[in-house]
Amino acid sequence: MTLDAYHQLLERELAADDPWSLDGSSFEQARYAEMLRMLRCNGGGALSALEVGCAAGAFTEMLAPLCVRLTVLDVMPQAIERARLRATKWSHITWVTCGIQRFSTDEQFDLIVVAEVLYYLKDVAEMQATIRNMVRMLAPGGTLIFGSARDQICQRWGHAAGAETVIALFNESLSEVDRLNCHSGSANEDCLIVRFRKPDDSSEQSNVGH
Repeated sequence: MTLDAYHQLLERELAADDPWSLDGSSFEQARYAEMLRMLRCNGGGALSALEVGCAAGAFTEMLAPLCVRLTVLDVMPQAIERARLRATKWSHITWVTCGIQRFSTDEQFDLIVVAEVLYYLKDVAEMQATIRNMVRMLAPGGTLIFGSARDQICQRWGHAAGAETVIALFNESLSEVDRLNCHSGSANEDCLIVRFRKPDDSSEQSNVGH
């Protein structure tokens, strides 16, 4: 998928009252609940967190109270504006309009959350480069929560790859700690959610997975 086609697709989807049924879908609410469970298993919160892809801010609302500092990133200004309106009561959020493949900062985050985002990238090579960028920004001992529809579903939607491919790429540099399959009766509602940890020692071998 080209960058222009990607932006046009997101613009159409963001025009809806409840984009991707993130507020109204029982499946999406169950997915969020499992992501929060993984966060709580990790100690319940983070000093500094990065949310990659805020959509309309449904998960941003849940994540903000768990962080001392939260950076929210989305390639679409419409998404940033919608999420900002939902999160006006929190003053510790930094909003950034940028694609994760181009985002760079010297800050290292204790927590990175990236869900239903990476399959929008144009190919597996761009996914791999973007993952390297995120791993660089994750602090030693930090946690990354990843979620995505499965490969087969993403490829049916016209994307290069989905959960299984991206998880294998993350496992090249992070340690997989927890994995959950979240699904419903719908053919399009089948995703994997994984909690990764970055080793404290950068020389430690970290391709542990299950």
